[in-house]
Amino acid sequence: MDSVKIGSVGIQWLGHAGFLLEGDGKKVYIDPYELSEEPAFDDKADILLITHEHSYHCSPQDIRKVRRSDSTTLIPENCSLEFRGDARRITEGDLLADGLEIKGVRIEVVPSYNLDKPYHPRGVGVGYIVELGGIRIYHAGDCDFFPEMKSIKVDVALLPIGGTYTMDEEEAASAAAVLAPKVVIPMHYGKSGKIDGNPEKFKALVHGKNPEINVIILDS
Repeated sequence: MDSVKIGSVGIQWLGHAGFLLEGDGKKVYIDPYELSEEPAFDDKADILLITHEHSYHCSPQDIRKVRRSDSTTLIPENCSLEFRGDARRITEGDLLADGLEIKGVRIEVVPSYNLDKPYHPRGVGVGYIVELGGIRIYHAGDCDFFPEMKSIKVDVALLPIGGTYTMDEEEAASAAAVLAPKVVIPMHYGKSGKIDGNPEKFKALVHGKNPEINVIILDS
C-alpha cells in the first residue's frame, strides 16, 4: 500500500475510501475496507472514523482488524451497527470530545451527501476534518460537490472521483478548486463497474483549474 508524508503526517491509502493517518503519535483509520492482513497491535487504531453505514465503508470484519480494546470509534448517529467499548455517535457539525479533541486529536464532523443521486441523502453520512501535526486533512466521504464545501478550509483533501455514487473526476476537480488545499488525493475508484474513476484525468482537470494544487495519486 502506497503512502505519502506531508510535513510530519503520514497518509496511507488502504483502497476504496479507506485511509490511515499517522501523526502526533496517533493512528487514525477512516473507513477501512478489504484489508489484506490484520495490522500489528501497535499499528492498530487509536481513533477509528466511519463515514456511513454502506458495506464498503463500515465493514465489520475490517473494523475488527484495526480496533483495539482502547480504540475510540466515531460513527454516524443513524448507523445501525453496534460497537463495544468507546464508540461515540456523531452528527454533522460536531466538534468532538473534551471540548474539541479526542486523545489530543482535533476532529470536526462535516456534511457529506449527494445532490441529485439517491444513494447518500443528507443526514445519512458525514465527512471528517482531522488535524494532525498542524495539518488539516479532509475526508469527504461519499458525496457530490455540495454547497457547504465552500466554507471548508483544509491543507489536504481526500476526494471521491468514481462517479455514479459520488462525484466524478470533473465534479471532484471543481470541488478541489474551491477547497484549494495544498494537496488533494483521489479515492473511491479502482473497482470495476460503476466506480472505476480515472485519477490521471482528475489530476489533469485539477491542474487546469489550479496548477498550484499538488495532486498525489496513491496505489492501494
